Order: sequence, then C-alpha cells, then structure tokens
Amino acid sequence: MKAVVIDEDNRPQWQDFETAVANADEVLIKVHATAINRADLMQRQGVYPPPPGASPILGLECAGEVVAVGENCSRLNVGDRVCALLAGGGYAQFASAHEGSVLPIPDGLSFVEAASFPEVFATAWLNLFMEANLQPGEKVILHAGASGVGTAAIQLCRSFGSATFITAGSDEKIRSCIELGADAGFNRHQGSFLEKAKEFAGDGGVNVVLDPVGGAYLKENLKLLALNGRLVLIGLMGGARAEIDLAALMMKRIRVIGSTLRARPTSEKTQVMNQLFEKVWPKIESGEIRPIIDATFPIEKVVEAHDLVSSDATLGKVVLSVT
Repeated sequence: MKAVVIDEDNRPQWQDFETAVANADEVLIKVHATAINRADLMQRQGVYPPPPGASPILGLECAGEVVAVGENCSRLNVGDRVCALLAGGGYAQFASAHEGSVLPIPDGLSFVEAASFPEVFATAWLNLFMEANLQPGEKVILHAGASGVGTAAIQLCRSFGSATFITAGSDEKIRSCIELGADAGFNRHQGSFLEKAKEFAGDGGVNVVLDPVGGAYLKENLKLLALNGRLVLIGLMGGARAEIDLAALMMKRIRVIGSTLRARPTSEKTQVMNQLFEKVWPKIESGEIRPIIDATFPIEKVVEAHDLVSSDATLGKVVLSVT
C-alpha cells in the first residue's frame, strides 16, 4: 500500500509502505479519507510519538470501507461504510482498527464528511460529558472554539442544553462560532478574555472549562469557574507550567482534570464510541449536528494541508482524500 512516511527532514512523503493487517479483534479499512489533527503535526516534529503497538503512520481517524474482519469481530462486515478512531495509521490506503473504535458512517454523509468526525467528537464528548459530567443548563467556556474539537464541542453543547463562551483568533472566527451555536466569544489577540467571559458567566460563574491552552489561561480559568466547577485540560499550547491558587480550588471545590484520548485502552475508547453512536449519531443523521470542514486536499498534498492547519487560519477540520 501507499502511506505518508516522514523522512529524515520531517517532511511527509506519499510512498510505498508495508500493507496494514488486522488482528483477531480488528477490522481492515480501505481508507477513502482521513483528517488532520494537531497531534499529527506534533508527531511529525518528533515530540508526540505513537503509543506502544500503534502504527507509526500519522492519522488518528479515517473513513472508508471494511475489507477484512478479524475472527473475534461480530458487529461489522466486509463492505460496511465506516469511520474509525485510530491510535495511528490513518494517512494510508489501508488502516486497521479495533472493532470497538469503528462506527457506521451516519446516513447521508460522504467519506470526506465522515472522516472529520471520529477524533474531534470523541474528544469533545469524552471530556465534556464523561470527564466533566456536563449537565443541561450548565455554562461552558471552550478555548480554541474554531478548532475541530471546538466546533464539535459548540454543537454538542448547543444540542444538549449548555450555553457556551468561546475564545478564538479572529473576529471572523468568533462570528462563525456564534452562527454555529456559541452564545458569546472573544478574540484572543485583543488581550485577556477575562472581563468578557465574566459578562457571560454572571454572578454564578461557569461550570466547565474545556482548555487546550494550559498554563497561559490557568489563572483566568480558575477565576471564572463556579462552585464545584470543572477545568478539563486537553492540551498545552500555552505552556505546561503555571502557578495555581490552591485556596481557590479548595474554597470553590474546583476539580482540575487532565485528559488525553489517544493512549487510552481500547475498552475506554469503545465506551466513548458507543455513547457517540447512541446519543450523537442520530443528531448527525437528522442534520442537527453537521461536519465543519475548512478544506479538503488529496493526500499527496499533505504538506500543503499541514501548512494550512499550522497557519491557525482554519475553521473546523482539514480533510485528506485518499485514492
């Protein structure tokens, strides 16, 4: 098969690679589309290696057709149109995935549209509704609201009854996020988001903050959180270290939750995917939740696609089509 291989200069190259195979608990997928995540850029730079046993090929999600089924698999069949959450291997003509991480493509979606869903919706669902136990009526702050995870989280919060405040990198992105369902937002290039977010939070504060930024936003996040608030850290784009007001944590009974998805055991990923299939997939099929795709590239132009994601100019996902 062909796959994207990182050369010694950290440049992705579309070239021959050993064909993926499925073990007894996996299915083999002929990939029609995959999507770019920040983790791919970090892995390309050599700072985010795949978990032990995972494919060294980039790509944390894909959509395509099942072409082989492991002997322990019972839910999927050859020919099924599926999308999958991967620990690696999506940037290729074939990818293997544990059956529990694979879902049928929602009715009405193309392979390109379906490839934009698994990683970001699994991340948003896991961290908002499973880790933070978000409840209808609670208020949420979503940092990097125009990202893939951000646009997924906006739609989930809107659909399940939570108001959202987002931060993003331009006024245009703020407007787009509000059109998507966010209630308010702030351009991070205009200074601190604290005062604007306080207007959204009101006297009671916010209940949940979903934060891929980390250290640079910690102080403001803690100030905004309500009694029994939850801060879920899913990234460190703004640094891994910061001083923390432990008294604030104690007095407001705040919980700080660190979370990653990629290295979780398959049993936990299966739980996430099962909940997505039960609670979110019907909303996708009805059109209440939709794919947010900024651009699509043929996988041979992966360098240009990575450059676009690195530019921070995108809204939602960038997808790679595979032939």
